[in-house]
Amino acid sequence: MKDRLYLYDTTLRDGQQTQGVQFSTDEKIRIAHVLDALGLDYIEGGWPGANPTDSAFFEARPETRATFTAFGMTKRAGRSAENDEVLAGVLNAGTDAVCLVGKTHDFHVTTALGISLEENLENIAKSVAHLVARGREALFDAEHFFDGYKDNPAYALSCCQAALEAGARWIVLCDTNGGTLPPEIGRITAEVIAAGIPGEKLGIHTHDDTGNAVAGSLAAIDAGARQVQGTLNGLGERCGNANLTTLIPTLLLKEPYASRFETAVPGEALAGLTRASRLLDDILNRVPLKSAPYVGSSAFAHKAGLHASAILKDPSTYEHVAPGSVGNARIIPMSNQAGQSNLRRRLAEAGLELGRDDPRLAEILDEVKAREGQGYSYDTAQASFELVARRVLGDLPAFFRIKRYRVTVERRRVEPARALTLSEAVVVLDVDGERKLSVSESLDAEGNDRGPVNALWKALAKDLGPYQAFIDDMKLVDFKVRITNGGIEAVTRVIIDSEDGAGRRWSTVGVSPNIVDASFEALLDAVVWKLVRDGAPDYDAGAHVA
Repeated sequence: MKDRLYLYDTTLRDGQQTQGVQFSTDEKIRIAHVLDALGLDYIEGGWPGANPTDSAFFEARPETRATFTAFGMTKRAGRSAENDEVLAGVLNAGTDAVCLVGKTHDFHVTTALGISLEENLENIAKSVAHLVARGREALFDAEHFFDGYKDNPAYALSCCQAALEAGARWIVLCDTNGGTLPPEIGRITAEVIAAGIPGEKLGIHTHDDTGNAVAGSLAAIDAGARQVQGTLNGLGERCGNANLTTLIPTLLLKEPYASRFETAVPGEALAGLTRASRLLDDILNRVPLKSAPYVGSSAFAHKAGLHASAILKDPSTYEHVAPGSVGNARIIPMSNQAGQSNLRRRLAEAGLELGRDDPRLAEILDEVKAREGQGYSYDTAQASFELVARRVLGDLPAFFRIKRYRVTVERRRVEPARALTLSEAVVVLDVDGERKLSVSESLDAEGNDRGPVNALWKALAKDLGPYQAFIDDMKLVDFKVRITNGGIEAVTRVIIDSEDGAGRRWSTVGVSPNIVDASFEALLDAVVWKLVRDGAPDYDAGAHVA
């Protein structure tokens, strides 16, 4: 029989401690739904009473299959658990489970809390007993446990034993400073179990300050811990927490964990992992990390021609798991290092099947390499590469014709001490025999200037006639600029990442001495690729995209 392993998410609490991250109540509700869909056992919502957002969230929290958990701290010395208003605030949130943090490092007890070691033990025991008496599932968050154990193992263990004897369901060993390496975590966890804390009541909570949070979590699991805590995308204070988007697929897909453990995560939820990861980044307005294990856009990218050739024969030659198992996709980037294996594979993914000896393969490769000599890069701009290939093959629908566009930038004085810069864009195009003119400016709803490219995108996307419904769910999620050669003859390369309502993401490239013109080229490619992929009809076979 498999051992049951419990997954505990603390994105809404520890993740909110990430520098630059501040969830709103609505955002926390959205994230809670995403987490619950993954099949996690516990969702920690935050610290009720600690701030207005967390308090409002617990009042409006959604119903979840996962056990919703409030976080707080053990009672303070000199007062009873019944009369501690901080503890009362956590209990009043009405969650089925409560996780209380308490000191287990003697140095922190005497220095940070300024109380005796005995008083701290009493605070732990009385607080946990208070939760249990009120019918709550109690978790004890053993703060600084590994540092405390290395300095004074007897006292660190006595803190855990006090919580266990008071009725705690889980004792969570925390590597709060993130400095304990995996072999130490594994050894100490095993010693804790040998000292009388059962593994089925033991959890692990690691931080990534040495880049070992996931490895440390696995070491604790190997030693016998049966709950693992982490955050989606590894959010967290300083360098972050153990990344659940790495831990979950490792536990479900890799041996010996897949055969040894059972979790509450169903297979269909695992297939939604990449989308969940990107939804969180979208909520935070962050660019997804391309190199992220399992869920990054480069996680299954094969650039070398030798690799791509082998992938064509058997994907397992260069892939440790199937991309689709985590909701990701294989990418065969195109670059001037590309061979025919890369090319044929990439064309096949675009629905373009060419035989090995088709002379058009050489034409496409020559075109790609010639354009890269001009400053284009198709290594990441896969959508633009597909459009280049389709043009060479004569298989690119002509959806509309750009007649002209104009962008103006104006700086005006709005107050004696304040100036405002704004841009205005005009786009004129022909679609289905009809001339359309759209105008937009760069100011957002709050009156902030978003720049000339933003104005140009809004004008382009304002009215595409019969194609409008195809792009209404499209948005720009990243914009990168690089100067490909310096001096007065500098050429600008722009890469734009786009996304649609289905979570599909694609990249396009534009090159020009003029940054606005390069941006417009990338924007056009983004729109045209979306129309091609969604099967939009070709209303104007005589048109061409400028």
